Amino acid sequence: MARSFSFWPTLTEPLIRQNPVTLQILGLCSALAVTTSLATALTMSASLTVVLTLAAGIISLIRRHIPTTIRLIVQIVIVASLVIVIDQVLQAYLVEISRALSVYVALITTNCLVLGRTEAYASHNGVVPSMVDAFGNGLGYSLVLTIIGGVRELFGRGELLGRQVLPLAEDGGWFTPLGLMLLAPSAFFLLGLLVWAIRSVLPEQAEAAEHVPPATAEPAE
Repeated sequence: MARSFSFWPTLTEPLIRQNPVTLQILGLCSALAVTTSLATALTMSASLTVVLTLAAGIISLIRRHIPTTIRLIVQIVIVASLVIVIDQVLQAYLVEISRALSVYVALITTNCLVLGRTEAYASHNGVVPSMVDAFGNGLGYSLVLTIIGGVRELFGRGELLGRQVLPLAEDGGWFTPLGLMLLAPSAFFLLGLLVWAIRSVLPEQAEAAEHVPPATAEPAE
C-alpha cells in the first residue's frame, strides 16, 4: 500500500533528520574514497543523485509488472544501465574527474543507498513521490560529500575547486597543507565528527544503549 505523500517533508527530511549517510550510515565507500577534492565529491554526488532519481521513477512506473521473485534483479539491471550511461558521459566530457573517480562510479550500482530507496520506497509508491524521495536522499548524500570534500581539499591543499584559497607557506603565505587530510582515514574521522555533531544537536538520532548497567542500591546507614 502506498504511503501518504507530502512533498516538502519528503524532499527535506533526508537532508539532516533522515540523512542516509549520517543517520542510516549508507554509502560510506564513496563518502570515504572520492572526497579528496570538492570537484570529485560534487561529481559523484550529482551522478548518484541522477541515477537514484531516474531509477526510482522507472522502478515505480513498472512496479506492478515486476514479478516479486526477480524484483531485485530487475532493480539492479535498471540501476546498472543508468550507471553505464553516466559513466560514459563522464568519460566523454569530464575525463580527469572520471579518472579520479575510478571504479567508484560503477559501484553506484551496488550502493546501499540506491538499492535501499528503490526497494523500500519506489517499489511501493507512485512515480512522483518516489522521485521526490530519491532526489531528497540524493541531496542528503550530496550534502555530506560536499562538506567532507570541501574540508579535505581546503585543509589538504589550501584550495577549493582547484583555486587557491589559503596562501601557502612555500609561496610566502602562512598556511602549510595538512597531508593527512588527503588520506582515507581523515574522511573517516571527519564523517565521525559530523555524525557526532548532528546527534549532539538532535539527540533523538542517537541509538539506544544496548546495555544499561543495573542500578546499585545505596548502602543502608
